[in-house]
Amino acid sequence: MRPSVDELLSRVKARSNPENLGMVLVHNGVVRATSRNGSTVRGMKLSVNRERLRELIKETESRSGIEAVEIWINEGELSVGDDIMVVVVAGRFRSDVLPAFEELISKIKREVVVEEEV
Repeated sequence: MRPSVDELLSRVKARSNPENLGMVLVHNGVVRATSRNGSTVRGMKLSVNRERLRELIKETESRSGIEAVEIWINEGELSVGDDIMVVVVAGRFRSDVLPAFEELISKIKREVVVEEEV
């Protein structure tokens, strides 16, 4: 079941040292009606490598300035407009959080999820 963004934010804040928490970023990926090349998409089938996801969370949380990471990824047959994933990264400074956030999302797309257009 999909946790709300508020639930994920609460989890991150509960696990973080408030003295080191200065920024929290949230990404909510959604199934688009068109692919990157412009073709129409009715939906997608998504599978998740949960082991690699756990590794990426640990790697990201071990970075300097990162306090906590929470991720939810949808799996199965998704329709246009459905949520694909929610990623929350919390840390000390923007200079710590932004690069970690961007790298994590890129790695999730490359190494964790397998997408098949429907």
